[in-house]
Amino acid sequence: MSPYAEELNQIINDANPAIFDLLSEKGRAIYFPKAGILGQSAEAKGKRLNATIGIGLNDDGSPIRLDSIASRIDLPPADVFPYAPGYGKPELRKKWQELIRAKNPTLKTEISSPVATNALTNALSLAGYLFVDPGDRVICADRFWGTYRLIFENGYGGELATFNTFKDNGFDLAGFKTALSSKPPGGLQSKRVVLLNFPNNPSGYTPTEAEAKGIAAIIKARAEAGDRLAVLVDDAYFGLVYEDGIFKESLFSLLADCHENVLTIKIDGPTKEDYVWGLRVGFLTYAVKSGTTELYQALSDKTAGAVRGNISNVSNLSQSLLLSAFTSPDYEKEKKQKFELLKSRYLKVKETLAQKKYAQYFSALPCNSGYFICLKLAAGLDADAVRKLLLEKYDTGVISLKDSIRLAFSSVPTDKIPELIENIYQACLETKSQFQNPNVK
Repeated sequence: MSPYAEELNQIINDANPAIFDLLSEKGRAIYFPKAGILGQSAEAKGKRLNATIGIGLNDDGSPIRLDSIASRIDLPPADVFPYAPGYGKPELRKKWQELIRAKNPTLKTEISSPVATNALTNALSLAGYLFVDPGDRVICADRFWGTYRLIFENGYGGELATFNTFKDNGFDLAGFKTALSSKPPGGLQSKRVVLLNFPNNPSGYTPTEAEAKGIAAIIKARAEAGDRLAVLVDDAYFGLVYEDGIFKESLFSLLADCHENVLTIKIDGPTKEDYVWGLRVGFLTYAVKSGTTELYQALSDKTAGAVRGNISNVSNLSQSLLLSAFTSPDYEKEKKQKFELLKSRYLKVKETLAQKKYAQYFSALPCNSGYFICLKLAAGLDADAVRKLLLEKYDTGVISLKDSIRLAFSSVPTDKIPELIENIYQACLETKSQFQNPNVK
Protein backbone atom coordinates (compact mmCIF):
# COMPACT_ATOMS: atom_id res chain seq x y z
CA MET A 1 0.00 0.00 0.00
CA SER A 2 1.23 3.48 -0.86
CA PRO A 3 2.59 5.48 2.08
CA TYR A 4 0.27 8.30 0.98
CA ALA A 5 -2.74 5.99 1.39
CA GLU A 6 -1.43 4.84 4.76
CA GLU A 7 -1.09 8.44 5.89
CA LEU A 8 -4.72 9.17 4.94
CA ASN A 9 -5.87 5.96 6.64
CA GLN A 10 -4.10 6.99 9.84
CA ILE A 11 -5.78 10.41 9.79
CA ILE A 12 -9.21 8.81 9.30
CA ASN A 13 -8.65 6.12 11.94
CA ASP A 14 -7.38 8.64 14.49
CA ALA A 15 -10.35 10.94 13.86
CA ASN A 16 -13.04 8.26 13.75
CA PRO A 17 -12.27 4.50 13.73
CA ALA A 18 -15.84 3.71 12.68
CA ILE A 19 -15.33 5.48 9.38
CA PHE A 20 -12.07 3.67 8.77
CA ASP A 21 -13.94 0.39 9.33
CA LEU A 22 -16.44 1.40 6.64
CA LEU A 23 -13.78 1.86 3.96
CA SER A 24 -13.50 -0.88 1.35
CA GLU A 25 -10.16 -2.41 0.45
CA LYS A 26 -10.05 -0.12 -2.58
CA GLY A 27 -11.03 2.79 -0.36
CA ARG A 28 -8.16 2.11 2.01
CA ALA A 29 -5.66 1.80 -0.82
CA ILE A 30 -6.61 4.94 -2.78
CA TYR A 31 -4.96 8.35 -2.38
CA PHE A 32 -4.58 11.57 -4.32
CA PRO A 33 -1.08 11.76 -5.88
CA LYS A 34 -0.14 15.16 -4.52
CA ALA A 35 3.58 14.43 -4.83
CA GLY A 36 3.36 13.17 -8.42
CA ILE A 37 2.87 15.06 -11.67
CA LEU A 38 -0.08 17.02 -10.27
CA GLY A 39 1.82 18.09 -7.17
CA GLN A 40 4.92 19.07 -9.11
CA SER A 41 2.78 21.00 -11.60
CA ALA A 42 1.10 22.85 -8.73
CA GLU A 43 4.50 23.84 -7.34
CA ALA A 44 5.51 25.21 -10.73
CA LYS A 45 2.35 27.27 -11.22
CA GLY A 46 3.17 30.90 -11.99
CA LYS A 47 6.78 30.28 -12.96
CA ARG A 48 8.08 32.20 -16.00
CA LEU A 49 8.87 28.95 -17.81
CA ASN A 50 6.54 26.10 -16.98
CA ALA A 51 6.98 22.80 -18.79
CA THR A 52 5.06 20.63 -16.33
CA ILE A 53 1.44 20.35 -17.45
CA GLY A 54 0.43 18.47 -20.58
CA ILE A 55 -1.61 21.08 -22.41
CA GLY A 56 -0.81 23.33 -25.38
CA LEU A 57 -0.34 27.08 -24.86
CA ASN A 58 -0.04 29.87 -27.36
CA ASP A 59 2.95 32.21 -27.19
CA ASP A 60 0.81 34.66 -25.19
CA GLY A 61 0.12 31.98 -22.57
CA SER A 62 -3.52 31.36 -23.52
CA PRO A 63 -4.72 27.84 -24.34
CA ILE A 64 -4.22 26.62 -27.89
CA ARG A 65 -7.73 26.26 -29.32
CA LEU A 66 -9.68 25.92 -32.53
CA ASP A 67 -11.71 28.95 -33.54
CA SER A 68 -14.42 26.64 -34.84
CA ILE A 69 -14.99 25.64 -31.19
CA ALA A 70 -13.93 28.77 -29.29
CA SER A 71 -16.18 31.04 -31.36
CA ARG A 72 -19.24 29.18 -30.12
CA ILE A 73 -18.49 29.53 -26.41
CA ASP A 74 -19.01 32.82 -24.60
CA LEU A 75 -16.59 32.15 -21.75
CA PRO A 76 -12.91 33.01 -21.22
CA PRO A 77 -10.69 30.35 -22.87
CA ALA A 78 -9.03 29.61 -19.51
CA ASP A 79 -12.45 28.48 -18.17
CA VAL A 80 -13.03 26.15 -21.09
CA PHE A 81 -9.99 24.43 -22.57
CA PRO A 82 -7.49 23.58 -19.80
CA TYR A 83 -8.00 20.72 -17.37
CA ALA A 84 -10.04 21.47 -14.26
CA PRO A 85 -8.55 20.61 -10.84
CA GLY A 86 -9.02 17.00 -9.73
CA TYR A 87 -11.28 18.03 -6.85
CA GLY A 88 -13.29 20.36 -9.09
CA LYS A 89 -13.15 24.11 -9.63
CA PRO A 90 -12.64 25.68 -6.19
CA GLU A 91 -15.16 28.47 -6.82
CA LEU A 92 -17.83 25.98 -7.89
CA ARG A 93 -17.18 23.67 -4.92
CA LYS A 94 -17.55 26.64 -2.57
CA LYS A 95 -20.74 27.78 -4.30
CA TRP A 96 -22.27 24.29 -4.26
CA GLN A 97 -21.59 23.98 -0.54
CA GLU A 98 -23.32 27.32 -0.03
CA LEU A 99 -26.29 26.06 -2.08
CA ILE A 100 -26.49 22.88 0.01
CA ARG A 101 -26.83 25.00 3.15
CA ALA A 102 -29.32 27.38 1.54
CA LYS A 103 -31.53 24.46 0.45
CA ASN A 104 -31.21 22.72 3.81
CA PRO A 105 -31.62 25.45 6.44
CA THR A 106 -31.66 23.01 9.38
CA LEU A 107 -28.19 21.73 8.45
CA LYS A 108 -25.95 23.26 11.11
CA THR A 109 -23.02 20.88 11.44
CA GLU A 110 -19.71 21.08 9.58
CA ILE A 111 -19.61 19.22 6.28
CA SER A 112 -16.86 18.50 3.77
CA SER A 113 -16.19 20.61 0.72
CA PRO A 114 -17.98 18.90 -2.20
CA VAL A 115 -15.75 16.99 -4.62
CA ALA A 116 -16.80 17.35 -8.26
CA THR A 117 -17.73 14.15 -10.09
CA ASN A 118 -18.88 13.23 -13.58
CA ALA A 119 -22.52 13.64 -12.53
CA LEU A 120 -24.38 11.42 -10.07
CA THR A 121 -23.69 8.07 -11.70
CA ASN A 122 -19.98 8.63 -11.26
CA ALA A 123 -20.54 9.90 -7.69
CA LEU A 124 -22.48 6.73 -6.83
CA SER A 125 -19.71 4.65 -8.40
CA LEU A 126 -17.09 6.50 -6.37
CA ALA A 127 -19.08 5.77 -3.21
CA GLY A 128 -19.09 2.11 -4.20
CA TYR A 129 -15.35 2.24 -4.84
CA LEU A 130 -14.69 3.70 -1.42
CA PHE A 131 -17.17 1.77 0.74
CA VAL A 132 -18.35 -1.45 -0.95
CA ASP A 133 -16.35 -4.66 -0.94
CA PRO A 134 -17.35 -7.87 -2.77
CA GLY A 135 -20.13 -9.49 -0.76
CA ASP A 136 -21.21 -6.31 1.03
CA ARG A 137 -24.94 -5.69 1.09
CA VAL A 138 -26.27 -2.35 -0.11
CA ILE A 139 -29.64 -1.83 1.58
CA CYS A 140 -32.17 0.05 -0.56
CA ALA A 141 -35.87 0.21 -1.36
CA ASP A 142 -37.24 -2.31 -3.87
CA ARG A 143 -38.33 0.51 -6.15
CA PHE A 144 -34.88 1.55 -7.33
CA TRP A 145 -33.01 2.86 -10.37
CA GLY A 146 -31.82 -0.13 -12.38
CA THR A 147 -28.32 1.32 -12.83
CA TYR A 148 -27.70 0.62 -9.13
CA ARG A 149 -27.17 -3.02 -10.11
CA LEU A 150 -24.53 -2.09 -12.68
CA ILE A 151 -22.74 0.14 -10.17
CA PHE A 152 -22.81 -1.82 -6.93
CA GLU A 153 -23.21 -5.42 -8.07
CA ASN A 154 -21.43 -5.58 -11.42
CA GLY A 155 -18.96 -2.85 -10.58
CA TYR A 156 -17.95 -3.69 -7.01
CA GLY A 157 -19.34 -7.15 -6.26
CA GLY A 158 -21.87 -5.92 -3.71
CA GLU A 159 -25.41 -7.18 -3.34
CA LEU A 160 -28.55 -5.05 -3.37
CA ALA A 161 -30.64 -6.05 -0.34
CA THR A 162 -34.09 -4.56 -0.79
CA PHE A 163 -37.06 -3.83 1.44
CA ASN A 164 -40.61 -2.87 0.49
CA THR A 165 -40.74 0.77 -0.53
CA PHE A 166 -44.39 1.23 0.37
CA LYS A 167 -46.85 0.15 3.02
CA ASP A 168 -50.33 1.60 3.60
CA ASN A 169 -49.81 4.22 0.88
CA GLY A 170 -46.61 5.57 2.46
CA PHE A 171 -42.99 4.69 3.09
CA ASP A 172 -42.49 1.31 4.76
CA LEU A 173 -40.62 2.31 7.91
CA ALA A 174 -41.07 -1.12 9.47
CA GLY A 175 -39.58 -2.81 6.41
CA PHE A 176 -36.64 -0.43 6.45
CA LYS A 177 -36.05 -1.10 10.15
CA THR A 178 -36.08 -4.86 9.61
CA ALA A 179 -33.67 -4.63 6.69
CA LEU A 180 -31.28 -2.49 8.70
CA SER A 181 -31.43 -4.79 11.73
CA SER A 182 -30.60 -8.03 9.93
CA LYS A 183 -26.97 -9.14 10.20
CA PRO A 184 -25.04 -9.37 6.92
CA PRO A 185 -23.40 -12.69 6.01
CA GLY A 186 -19.61 -12.65 6.42
CA GLY A 187 -17.47 -9.53 6.48
CA LEU A 188 -17.72 -6.93 9.21
CA GLN A 189 -20.94 -7.81 11.03
CA SER A 190 -21.52 -4.26 12.20
CA LYS A 191 -21.05 -2.62 8.78
CA ARG A 192 -24.10 -1.30 6.95
CA VAL A 193 -24.18 0.40 3.56
CA VAL A 194 -27.53 2.14 3.07
CA LEU A 195 -28.73 3.78 -0.14
CA LEU A 196 -31.66 6.21 0.08
CA ASN A 197 -33.05 7.98 -3.00
CA PHE A 198 -35.70 10.70 -2.70
CA PRO A 199 -37.53 11.87 -4.72
CA ASN A 200 -37.47 8.23 -5.65
CA ASN A 201 -36.74 6.98 -9.13
CA PRO A 202 -38.96 5.33 -10.39
CA SER A 203 -41.94 6.12 -8.13
CA GLY A 204 -41.59 9.88 -7.64
CA TYR A 205 -42.08 9.57 -3.87
CA THR A 206 -40.53 11.64 -1.10
CA PRO A 207 -41.20 10.83 2.58
CA THR A 208 -43.47 12.97 4.66
CA GLU A 209 -41.87 15.06 7.38
CA ALA A 210 -42.77 12.39 9.94
CA GLU A 211 -41.44 9.56 7.77
CA ALA A 212 -38.14 11.37 7.18
CA LYS A 213 -37.66 11.75 10.93
CA GLY A 214 -38.56 8.09 11.32
CA ILE A 215 -35.88 7.06 8.82
CA ALA A 216 -33.29 9.12 10.69
CA ALA A 217 -34.38 7.64 14.04
CA ILE A 218 -34.01 4.07 12.73
CA ILE A 219 -30.52 4.81 11.46
CA LYS A 220 -29.52 6.48 14.72
CA ALA A 221 -30.83 3.51 16.73
CA ARG A 222 -28.62 1.12 14.73
CA ALA A 223 -25.62 3.39 15.31
CA GLU A 224 -26.34 3.51 19.04
CA ALA A 225 -26.47 -0.31 19.01
CA GLY A 226 -22.90 -0.33 17.69
CA ASP A 227 -23.38 -0.59 13.93
CA ARG A 228 -21.23 1.48 11.58
CA LEU A 229 -23.25 2.92 8.70
CA ALA A 230 -22.30 4.49 5.39
CA VAL A 231 -25.52 6.18 4.28
CA LEU A 232 -25.57 7.17 0.62
CA VAL A 233 -28.16 9.88 0.03
CA ASP A 234 -28.96 9.98 -3.69
CA ASP A 235 -30.45 13.45 -4.17
CA ALA A 236 -30.72 13.32 -7.96
CA TYR A 237 -34.18 14.96 -8.05
CA PHE A 238 -33.74 17.12 -4.98
CA GLY A 239 -36.07 20.11 -4.59
CA LEU A 240 -38.82 18.90 -6.93
CA VAL A 241 -41.52 18.39 -4.27
CA TYR A 242 -45.09 19.29 -5.25
CA GLU A 243 -47.22 18.61 -2.16
CA ASP A 244 -47.50 20.09 1.33
CA GLY A 245 -46.37 18.07 4.35
CA ILE A 246 -43.54 16.42 2.41
CA PHE A 247 -39.97 16.67 3.70
CA LYS A 248 -38.42 19.36 1.53
CA GLU A 249 -34.84 19.15 2.75
CA SER A 250 -32.39 16.36 2.00
CA LEU A 251 -32.13 13.48 4.46
CA PHE A 252 -28.51 14.64 4.62
CA SER A 253 -29.64 17.47 6.91
CA LEU A 254 -31.19 14.98 9.38
CA LEU A 255 -28.28 12.54 9.29
CA ALA A 256 -25.25 14.84 9.10
CA ASP A 257 -25.02 15.20 12.89
CA CYS A 258 -26.80 11.94 13.72
CA HIS A 259 -24.04 9.86 15.36
CA GLU A 260 -20.28 9.29 15.22
CA ASN A 261 -20.98 5.86 13.66
CA VAL A 262 -22.98 7.31 10.75
CA LEU A 263 -21.06 8.64 7.76
CA THR A 264 -23.56 10.40 5.51
CA ILE A 265 -22.56 10.82 1.89
CA LYS A 266 -24.59 13.32 -0.13
CA ILE A 267 -24.64 12.46 -3.82
CA ASP A 268 -26.15 15.27 -5.82
CA GLY A 269 -25.67 17.70 -8.65
CA PRO A 270 -27.38 20.04 -11.07
CA THR A 271 -28.32 17.34 -13.61
CA LYS A 272 -32.04 17.30 -12.81
CA GLU A 273 -32.17 20.18 -10.34
CA ASP A 274 -30.96 22.65 -12.94
CA TYR A 275 -31.94 20.80 -16.13
CA VAL A 276 -28.41 20.22 -17.45
CA TRP A 277 -28.50 16.49 -18.10
CA GLY A 278 -25.68 16.52 -20.65
CA LEU A 279 -23.20 18.68 -18.72
CA ARG A 280 -22.30 15.71 -16.47
CA VAL A 281 -21.35 17.46 -13.24
CA GLY A 282 -22.17 16.08 -9.81
CA PHE A 283 -20.83 16.28 -6.27
CA LEU A 284 -19.97 14.02 -3.37
CA THR A 285 -20.09 15.56 0.12
CA TYR A 286 -19.42 13.99 3.54
CA ALA A 287 -20.82 14.60 7.01
CA VAL A 288 -20.47 12.86 10.38
CA LYS A 289 -21.09 13.97 13.94
CA SER A 290 -17.99 15.71 15.30
CA GLY A 291 -16.31 15.51 11.91
CA THR A 292 -13.02 17.41 11.76
CA THR A 293 -11.41 19.38 8.98
CA GLU A 294 -8.60 16.81 8.83
CA LEU A 295 -11.06 13.91 8.54
CA TYR A 296 -13.02 15.57 5.76
CA GLN A 297 -9.85 16.48 3.89
CA ALA A 298 -8.62 12.88 4.07
CA LEU A 299 -11.92 11.56 2.74
CA SER A 300 -11.90 14.20 -0.01
CA ASP A 301 -8.31 13.26 -0.90
CA LYS A 302 -9.34 9.65 -1.32
CA THR A 303 -12.37 10.67 -3.37
CA ALA A 304 -10.29 12.90 -5.62
CA GLY A 305 -7.80 10.07 -6.00
CA ALA A 306 -10.58 7.79 -7.21
CA VAL A 307 -11.70 10.52 -9.63
CA ARG A 308 -8.14 10.87 -10.89
CA GLY A 309 -7.78 7.13 -11.40
CA ASN A 310 -11.05 6.79 -13.31
CA ILE A 311 -11.89 9.95 -15.28
CA SER A 312 -8.93 12.26 -14.48
CA ASN A 313 -11.16 15.29 -13.84
CA VAL A 314 -14.57 16.77 -14.60
CA SER A 315 -15.29 18.99 -17.62
CA ASN A 316 -13.94 22.50 -17.08
CA LEU A 317 -16.46 23.91 -19.56
CA SER A 318 -19.43 22.34 -17.76
CA GLN A 319 -18.26 23.53 -14.37
CA SER A 320 -17.67 27.05 -15.67
CA LEU A 321 -21.12 27.20 -17.27
CA LEU A 322 -22.72 26.15 -14.00
CA LEU A 323 -20.77 28.65 -11.95
CA SER A 324 -21.87 31.36 -14.36
CA ALA A 325 -25.51 30.28 -13.96
CA PHE A 326 -25.37 30.06 -10.16
CA THR A 327 -24.08 33.63 -9.95
CA SER A 328 -26.61 35.01 -12.45
CA PRO A 329 -29.24 37.41 -11.03
CA ASP A 330 -31.91 35.53 -13.01
CA TYR A 331 -31.02 32.06 -11.74
CA GLU A 332 -33.65 31.70 -9.01
CA LYS A 333 -36.43 33.17 -11.16
CA GLU A 334 -35.63 30.86 -14.07
CA LYS A 335 -35.44 27.84 -11.82
CA LYS A 336 -38.85 28.60 -10.26
CA GLN A 337 -40.41 28.86 -13.72
CA LYS A 338 -39.19 25.39 -14.68
CA PHE A 339 -40.32 23.98 -11.32
CA GLU A 340 -43.83 25.33 -11.93
CA LEU A 341 -43.88 23.72 -15.38
CA LEU A 342 -43.06 20.30 -13.92
CA LYS A 343 -45.54 20.79 -11.09
CA SER A 344 -48.30 21.59 -13.59
CA ARG A 345 -47.61 18.28 -15.37
CA TYR A 346 -47.64 16.39 -12.08
CA LEU A 347 -51.00 17.95 -11.16
CA LYS A 348 -52.42 17.11 -14.60
CA VAL A 349 -51.40 13.47 -14.13
CA LYS A 350 -53.12 13.36 -10.73
CA GLU A 351 -56.23 15.03 -12.14
CA THR A 352 -56.42 12.63 -15.08
CA LEU A 353 -55.90 9.52 -12.97
CA ALA A 354 -58.84 10.54 -10.77
CA GLN A 355 -61.20 9.23 -13.47
CA LYS A 356 -62.78 6.09 -12.02
CA LYS A 357 -62.55 3.99 -15.17
CA TYR A 358 -58.76 3.83 -14.94
CA ALA A 359 -58.81 2.05 -11.57
CA GLN A 360 -59.99 -1.12 -13.32
CA TYR A 361 -56.58 -1.57 -14.93
CA PHE A 362 -54.05 0.49 -12.98
CA SER A 363 -53.52 2.65 -9.92
CA ALA A 364 -50.77 5.12 -9.08
CA LEU A 365 -48.13 4.19 -6.56
CA PRO A 366 -47.55 6.92 -3.95
CA CYS A 367 -46.11 9.96 -5.73
CA ASN A 368 -45.58 13.59 -4.72
CA SER A 369 -42.34 14.76 -6.38
CA GLY A 370 -39.63 14.28 -8.99
CA TYR A 371 -39.93 13.42 -12.68
CA PHE A 372 -41.88 10.14 -12.57
CA ILE A 373 -45.00 8.33 -11.52
CA CYS A 374 -45.55 4.56 -11.51
CA LEU A 375 -48.85 2.92 -12.44
CA LYS A 376 -49.25 -0.50 -10.84
CA LEU A 377 -51.13 -2.74 -13.24
CA ALA A 378 -54.05 -4.94 -12.28
CA ALA A 379 -53.52 -8.66 -11.88
CA GLY A 380 -53.28 -10.48 -15.19
CA LEU A 381 -51.73 -7.60 -17.08
CA ASP A 382 -48.17 -7.93 -18.35
CA ALA A 383 -46.32 -4.60 -18.15
CA ASP A 384 -44.02 -5.31 -21.06
CA ALA A 385 -46.87 -6.50 -23.26
CA VAL A 386 -48.65 -3.22 -22.54
CA ARG A 387 -45.48 -1.28 -23.30
CA LYS A 388 -44.99 -3.01 -26.65
CA LEU A 389 -48.61 -2.49 -27.69
CA LEU A 390 -48.30 1.21 -26.82
CA LEU A 391 -45.31 1.44 -29.15
CA GLU A 392 -46.87 -0.52 -31.99
CA LYS A 393 -50.42 0.82 -32.00
CA TYR A 394 -50.57 4.03 -29.97
CA ASP A 395 -47.32 5.79 -30.89
CA THR A 396 -46.55 6.00 -27.17
CA GLY A 397 -43.43 5.13 -25.21
CA VAL A 398 -43.32 4.16 -21.52
CA ILE A 399 -41.03 2.07 -19.30
CA SER A 400 -42.16 -1.35 -18.01
CA LEU A 401 -40.99 -2.36 -14.52
CA LYS A 402 -42.17 -5.81 -13.41
CA ASP A 403 -45.75 -5.08 -12.31
CA SER A 404 -45.75 -1.39 -13.21
CA ILE A 405 -45.51 1.22 -15.93
CA ARG A 406 -43.24 4.21 -15.29
CA LEU A 407 -44.22 7.53 -16.82
CA ALA A 408 -41.80 10.43 -17.11
CA PHE A 409 -44.36 13.22 -16.95
CA SER A 410 -41.39 15.58 -17.02
CA SER A 411 -41.03 14.96 -20.76
CA VAL A 412 -44.69 15.11 -21.83
CA PRO A 413 -46.47 18.41 -22.65
CA THR A 414 -49.15 19.15 -20.09
CA ASP A 415 -51.98 19.12 -22.64
CA LYS A 416 -50.88 15.69 -23.92
CA ILE A 417 -50.97 13.97 -20.53
CA PRO A 418 -54.68 12.98 -20.74
CA GLU A 419 -53.97 11.35 -24.11
CA LEU A 420 -51.01 9.51 -22.61
CA ILE A 421 -53.10 8.07 -19.76
CA GLU A 422 -55.96 7.19 -22.11
CA ASN A 423 -53.56 5.37 -24.45
CA ILE A 424 -52.32 3.29 -21.53
CA TYR A 425 -55.91 2.51 -20.58
CA GLN A 426 -56.76 1.40 -24.11
CA ALA A 427 -53.60 -0.72 -24.32
CA CYS A 428 -54.46 -2.38 -21.00
CA LEU A 429 -58.02 -2.99 -22.17
CA GLU A 430 -56.82 -4.62 -25.38
CA THR A 431 -54.07 -6.61 -23.67
CA LYS A 432 -56.48 -7.88 -21.01
CA SER A 433 -58.96 -8.88 -23.70
CA GLN A 434 -56.29 -10.82 -25.58
CA PHE A 435 -55.18 -12.48 -22.34
CA GLN A 436 -58.71 -13.62 -21.57
CA ASN A 437 -59.45 -14.57 -25.19
CA PRO A 438 -56.12 -15.64 -26.70
CA ASN A 439 -57.73 -16.73 -29.99
CA VAL A 440 -59.22 -13.28 -30.64
CA LYS A 441 -57.09 -11.24 -33.06
